[in-house]
Amino acid sequence: MFDNVANTSPLCLGNEHCRRDLAGTGGFLDIFSLIGFWPTLAAMALGLVAGFVKGAVGFALPMILISGLSSFLEPKTALAALIVPALATNIWQGLRDGPRNALQSARKHWLYIALILFFIIVSAQFIAVIPVWAYFLCLGIPVVGFSAVQLFGWQPHIPPRRRRLAEIVIGTFAGLIGGLSGVWGPPTVLYLTALGTEKSEQMRLQGVIFGMSACMLLVAHIQSGVLNASTLPLSIAMLAPCLLGLGIGLWANDRLDQARFRQLTLIVLIIAGLNLVRRGLAGLLS
Repeated sequence: MFDNVANTSPLCLGNEHCRRDLAGTGGFLDIFSLIGFWPTLAAMALGLVAGFVKGAVGFALPMILISGLSSFLEPKTALAALIVPALATNIWQGLRDGPRNALQSARKHWLYIALILFFIIVSAQFIAVIPVWAYFLCLGIPVVGFSAVQLFGWQPHIPPRRRRLAEIVIGTFAGLIGGLSGVWGPPTVLYLTALGTEKSEQMRLQGVIFGMSACMLLVAHIQSGVLNASTLPLSIAMLAPCLLGLGIGLWANDRLDQARFRQLTLIVLIIAGLNLVRRGLAGLLS
């Protein structure tokens, strides 16, 4: 089944020693023994940090993982690595207050969720032909701008009569960027913040929305080939540090008041947005 993997594995990054080792293995691939000790250690550390940040503010795990892992793994491999942890951590976060509350949150924002799921499937099929740097710039620049002005006192507000329009526009954009990059958090967080969502409700909503999106991302990238026999073990292995970090982060979140939670969320958004701009510019200039 894996006879030709040695020539095609995205994990090897052109390393001939790795390719020779891979050619001699059989069955389910032991990825961590192939990518080396230090890359494995770095991936675990990134997972712990990403899980903690997600637990503290309810998002940013995919952004931290895709940025960090892409520095020593190919981009598609980094994208595959975050899929299983994103799904598991969001299920935990979304169901933390019980299935009934999670269902109520999903019903309240059903249109937004439906749009994200649909456009994740659509955009994931174009991952090889659409320049992702353009989406990073289009997302990163507004995120940094809106978050910065909010941090300095401006409070955006979506009036009830405009909520449906906001759902359609932001949900569509979040799904498009999510299918291409695995990152759909910033527009969703800005949307919920502009609605004035209470902390515990926002944490639950983010878990529900991101969890359902992660399910769709899983399906989409099984179909696209990003998540395959050689990348799935890496994604599964990232579970332990991400879940450990999430547990610590949730403990910290329980001790944050609403104002401090909002401030921390905006700071993380600015950092994430600047990173998206960096990646967009790097792609544009490469």
